[in-house]
Amino acid sequence: MKKISMRARVLTGGATLVALGAGAFGAVSANAATPAAAPAAAVAKADVKNKNTTQSTHLTIEAATKAAQATLKAAEKENQRVSVAVVDRNGNTLVTLRGDGAGPQSYESAVKKAYTAVSWNAPTSELAKRLTNAPTLKDIPGTLFLAGGAPVTAKGAPIAGIGVAGAPSGDLDEKFAQAGVASLG
Repeated sequence: MKKISMRARVLTGGATLVALGAGAFGAVSANAATPAAAPAAAVAKADVKNKNTTQSTHLTIEAATKAAQATLKAAEKENQRVSVAVVDRNGNTLVTLRGDGAGPQSYESAVKKAYTAVSWNAPTSELAKRLTNAPTLKDIPGTLFLAGGAPVTAKGAPIAGIGVAGAPSGDLDEKFAQAGVASLG
């Protein structure tokens, strides 16, 4: 094994530190000097012309929260103890609210009803009727084919789902979910 002199080690180590520092400084400088809007605008213009991509609409967290609160308020007006879930187009949970006194099973059921509604772009009461002709639909993971879920749409396409669970009937759950959809205009 070849020995390296102390001077060579110091110079190599110093050069390494200078290179790392310059790289870090360059990355920070590039990020600070480049406005975020410029690349985003360029991408947006490119995507409009690209026939291989599509744009989609998503519910904001503020809108999801507003819908969940309106849903819970509708249930509270009728003295119902429910849980509410709002999921995005991909079935990811955006907001969940567990009302005072809601049963422990209601939380998970609300999420599954919301997921089911957005997946098929239909109220879950309608989807439950489809089980007669396609009973294996209920075997799809994460779904729940009971009334209480409603899709949120924009231009006819599903962008979110609202699920409610805990009322004595699925019809009431779905009524409350529809109140959340209606709150979005």
